[in-house]
Amino acid sequence: MGMTMTQKILAAHAGLPEVKAGQLIRAKLDMVLGNDITSPVAIREFEKEGFTKVFDTKKVSMVMDHFTPNKDIKAAEQCMQCRTFAKRFDIENFYDVGSMGVEHSLLPEKGLVAAGDCIIGADSHTCTYGALGAFSTGIGSTDMAAGMATGETWFKVPEAISIRLHGKLSPMVSGKDLILHIIGMIGVDGALYQSMEYSGDGVSNLTMDDRLCIANMAIEAGAKNGIFPVDEVTIAYMKDRVNRPYTIYEADPDAEYVRVIDIDLATIQPTVAFPHLPDNTRTIGDVGDIPIHQVVIGSCTNGRLSDMAVAAKIMQGKKVHSDVRCIVIPATQQIYLDCMELGYMKTFIEAGCVVSTPTCGPCLGGHMGVMAAGERCVATTNRNFVGRMGHVDSEVYLASPEVAAASAIAGKISDPREG
Repeated sequence: MGMTMTQKILAAHAGLPEVKAGQLIRAKLDMVLGNDITSPVAIREFEKEGFTKVFDTKKVSMVMDHFTPNKDIKAAEQCMQCRTFAKRFDIENFYDVGSMGVEHSLLPEKGLVAAGDCIIGADSHTCTYGALGAFSTGIGSTDMAAGMATGETWFKVPEAISIRLHGKLSPMVSGKDLILHIIGMIGVDGALYQSMEYSGDGVSNLTMDDRLCIANMAIEAGAKNGIFPVDEVTIAYMKDRVNRPYTIYEADPDAEYVRVIDIDLATIQPTVAFPHLPDNTRTIGDVGDIPIHQVVIGSCTNGRLSDMAVAAKIMQGKKVHSDVRCIVIPATQQIYLDCMELGYMKTFIEAGCVVSTPTCGPCLGGHMGVMAAGERCVATTNRNFVGRMGHVDSEVYLASPEVAAASAIAGKISDPREG
């Protein structure tokens, strides 16, 4: 029996001719990632075990993005711990205030992840890099510590779901709508410890930003990872970013999948995930009249330049509703600069938005948009659990940048196609 893309990458990094689903392996790592919340725990474990160096100073990244710029004393102490560790061990890819961005947008932008890589990160949305044809997955801080020291970790080889995409998305419909549709269809445990592997003619019609968004939310279906084939879009994205050799893996024709799902992209509608789970989805026509108090456009899911562009297009010449606070967060410093040069910042500010420095901030109820009891937020983030963005009696509705921007103007959840 042949192997899936994920299985081929894991076999190569384990030094094995083949692997099978359920097999336990030890694999070499191309990148170990942590942030300002998870890295301090890993650092304490690293030091407790007496390790004296990291396995490769180029293959460890720490990004200060969750509570940064620091929101309180505890956050400041966590960042200082990371800063001290990075300096002590000469970690090259340490990103602090002024250079940092939302980690899962920053690493691809910097060319630190590439096709065929095996990547772990002490953050559940590390699965984002599957958009580039890499195996990437979230792990705990203890595993991060071991990975930093040894350059290896263990995996159980996952089974796979084949998701075959056909056709093209309609205008004002994006990758966020597609992944919310998939999660709504299979459930938050529908791909539990499985690889979500995308294929089909429709893949070529998805932008890299679409793919990064879709791979990012694989974990919201319980998946171990999500992964896309490497095509011309992928290679073009890596061309001016990745300055090292990379390997392209393809699934075997006889690869085994536990489930095959076919999706006609033209049928996907703007989709919203209602509280309090990402699989509680409704298409925009079934949303009803839902007044809102806050909109967040940003995060590792939808803070990229194309997300800023479509939000600015919808907001051009309009005003945010008087009952709504709209927070726009470009995911990296480069995206922030690009937004300035393209005039998006002017559009956002004239519309009545506030624009933040790159940060995860409100996504996890950290800062820059914590909600009070009874408030509702439309967010382009990836989770809407109870209390995710503040008070346990607040509500988060997950949506695309298109829906979020249209909703900010209307003061209620709205169809971007009707603007």
